[in-house]
Amino acid sequence: MDDKYAEAGVSIDVADSIKDEVKQLAHASFTSGVLAGPGLFGGMFELKGYKNPVLVSSVDGVGTKLKLAVTMDSYDSVGMDIVNHSVNDILTCGATPLFFLDYIAMGQLLPEKIRDVVKGLSSACQEVGCALIGGETAEMPGLYAGADFDLVGTIVGVVEKDSIINGREITSGDIILGLPSSGLHTNGYSLARHVLGEDLQSLNKFYPELGQTLWQALLVPHKCYFKELKPLLSLIKGLAHITGGGFSGNVPRIMPENFTAHFDTSAWDVPPIFKLIQERGQITKDEMYRVFNMGIGMVIIASPETADELRRCLPNVIQIGRITPLQCKQRVILD
Repeated sequence: MDDKYAEAGVSIDVADSIKDEVKQLAHASFTSGVLAGPGLFGGMFELKGYKNPVLVSSVDGVGTKLKLAVTMDSYDSVGMDIVNHSVNDILTCGATPLFFLDYIAMGQLLPEKIRDVVKGLSSACQEVGCALIGGETAEMPGLYAGADFDLVGTIVGVVEKDSIINGREITSGDIILGLPSSGLHTNGYSLARHVLGEDLQSLNKFYPELGQTLWQALLVPHKCYFKELKPLLSLIKGLAHITGGGFSGNVPRIMPENFTAHFDTSAWDVPPIFKLIQERGQITKDEMYRVFNMGIGMVIIASPETADELRRCLPNVIQIGRITPLQCKQRVILD
């Protein structure tokens, strides 16, 4: 039988061959609330056990980190990236993840690549009790060239209305704490690739200061903070996930307008990967802190009293600053 659609670059048969394996990987993440997962036109989730639930949602993509995954033919970590990034985003509101949906678009559907991506998605979802309830896989040869692809995720979580974290109680004298990142996470890769290179020779280079090859350092998955912070959310006034825009682009989002977040950048050791990028690219400190997380993936704001308890409960947390009255119209100061 003639298959003009396949001649145009889209294979329905290949798409169908992937579906069963994707369903199995998704099913491994199902929680008790899942009523219907992949297969129907929409996933269904029954919300149980909440008195006054507020749903919290977020959507994001992995970005140009995918270019490195393609070059190195390594795809499972990027599935973890998008789930962990999304979980962290809604965690800043105090939300527990309920379910996740993915969107994978390629120029040509490659079953092995799809399988590895979804393995990462499912694994990361299972780590936080989040159901991979559905998604979409699209083959678009006219839009994506060669092995290029895109990966986007949408997450929905829930928080009791009286437990929402919104930063409104933040005031002068509050303590700023930081949790270390695992690397670049999912931001700043266009600059990193531009400075360090993205061909096989560059990515396979071993750097003694990194203790690994460049590609190994750059493809470390985005760290998820849900498990360590979930039991402590009642002690926290504000949470800022340090993503695109760095400290100055993210911390003011959770603070009242009449305060400044004053950071002491000497309080933590900046990981070697950021120093390498800065030195190779001759990039200023100001730009580095606007583009990258610089070793701090999550910022926590708490009163001095609860900050002491947080330090006891979080062995790797670092005091990195303090909230002050607004200074010179600057919402963030990095000393």
